[in-house]
Amino acid sequence: MKQMPITLASIKANLDSKIGEKMMVIAQAGRKKVTKRKGTLHETYPSVFVIDLDQEENAFERVSYSYADLLTKTIKIEFADDQQTAAS
Repeated sequence: MKQMPITLASIKANLDSKIGEKMMVIAQAGRKKVTKRKGTLHETYPSVFVIDLDQEENAFERVSYSYADLLTKTIKIEFADDQQTAAS
């Protein structure tokens, strides 16, 4: 596993290069609950990134997370093309 840079700007820059790629988000949803959602990285903004979710698996169309969520390890993301964890 490659080590992810640890600044918000570098996290955004890394995600900018992955727009349009399939991915999975693993998020902490409580004390012992974890949610996994598959989708496509849709857009990156100065503070957040947006994922279009696969409609056959999810009740809503999009979800957004902040780069700080990755930095603080509240969420992890994996891209389908390389199966490499982008933040671990």
